[in-house]
Amino acid sequence: MIIKTSADEIQNFLSDASNYSGFCDAVYFPENEKDIASILKLCNEKKIKVTAAGNGTGLTGSRVPEGGVVISLERMNKILELNKKEKYVIVQPGVILKDLQDFVEQQKLFYPPDPTERNCFIGATAATNSSGARTFKYGATRNYILALRIVSADGQTFEISREKFKASGYEAMMTTESGNIISFELPRYKMPDTKNAAGYYCKENMDLIDLFIGSEGTLGIITELKLKLLDLPEDILSCVVFFNDENNALDFVDEARRLSEIFFNPEDESSSAKINARGLEFFDKYSLDFLRKDYPNIPAHAESAVWFEQELTNDNDSLVDDWMHLIKKFNGSEEDSWIAIDRNEQEKFKDFRHAISWKVNEFITQHGLKKVGTDAAVPHNFFKRFYFECKRKVEDAKLDYVVYGHFGNAHMHLNMLPKNQNEYDIAKKIYAEICEDAVQYNGTISAEHGVGKSKRDYLLKMYGEETIKEMARLKLVFDPNAILGIGNIFDERYLA
Repeated sequence: MIIKTSADEIQNFLSDASNYSGFCDAVYFPENEKDIASILKLCNEKKIKVTAAGNGTGLTGSRVPEGGVVISLERMNKILELNKKEKYVIVQPGVILKDLQDFVEQQKLFYPPDPTERNCFIGATAATNSSGARTFKYGATRNYILALRIVSADGQTFEISREKFKASGYEAMMTTESGNIISFELPRYKMPDTKNAAGYYCKENMDLIDLFIGSEGTLGIITELKLKLLDLPEDILSCVVFFNDENNALDFVDEARRLSEIFFNPEDESSSAKINARGLEFFDKYSLDFLRKDYPNIPAHAESAVWFEQELTNDNDSLVDDWMHLIKKFNGSEEDSWIAIDRNEQEKFKDFRHAISWKVNEFITQHGLKKVGTDAAVPHNFFKRFYFECKRKVEDAKLDYVVYGHFGNAHMHLNMLPKNQNEYDIAKKIYAEICEDAVQYNGTISAEHGVGKSKRDYLLKMYGEETIKEMARLKLVFDPNAILGIGNIFDERYLA
């Protein structure tokens, strides 16, 4: 096992894609579960903080240490088993998402979770319950995790699979592989009925594997994952539609969502709709302007755009006609629309979708500031009001911004673009207001990126101090010496 301590060798582990920065004494590079167990056992005895590090693509500082040591999972990067018949794959946590997806697709199988940054580690996607564009139809990472192997803070190991450990009401019990029994009570709070990645997943009678998915490295370190696969869709319709009026674009998303949700419930026979999107993504005017240099064929008159994808059926001509009818109904530009059925063209559309995110990160890095981008989601019936209220706050402050995101899930990324420290301070105040507004609308402050260290104050506003204390007590059941992922999800003071 390699251990690095020199400043130049560990520098890459002291920040993430949001420009959040930290410090540590050493970085460990384990090659197997036994290595991780030995590191944790030693650090637990000496009460040394331990932060598990993914590939640095996160946006909340969760992989950034605030003292102690880092465990990098990059050398645990093997695909261990593929079962084509039962449609699952077993992997180590350092496998890169893109590599996994490419591998299973060669076998005509499909792993749906699709975060914007596909160079992330699979273990990190489980630790944060990552999602992405296809979440609209398929849901987040949680839906595709069949089993996990985990090392606890004191070096004990346990394997948890679906249905193996379930809560009885809010009372829960698990057993480690060495036979130790862990008994605890789950916190009692209501999670929002939206796409959500904020705080521990806690629910009456829950499957206890879900407690660890999205726990951001605070309850244990994942060493192996068993993931559910689907059959690979044969063909995909992918399209970018441009609108001269953003209200038309928002109405288009609403109607496409309504029609698609009929298919999500096969028992609903209230419509013969054929539209069944797997992703509905929105770009505002400023996002298009931000991208125009790299994509000069964006129409000059476009005020917004919607990218959608749908898996094709046998009746492809009829399906395309249905979409074209919907585009026309909401005054989308049929002539300017980009349509792709060919996989190479579809990949270009994905690059277009993902480009706005990395260009925002590039802008922030150039100005030496941290990212100020919302990750809020609210119930669909409040979304338009929320969208326009958020934009008005930023425009009143005369800040530059772009808006894009998973509007099919009523999930918005409003990225403010401060050019100096004064503008950054103003942007942070607006960000806090937007989080408060999302909570008032019964939504979440983080729909897909987790809480990490940068959003823990907003999680406190979302749930209140008593609930945060309950979360902290739950963490101490698995980590009594408080060494794992300290600073993630809630402030260290709650562990005193």
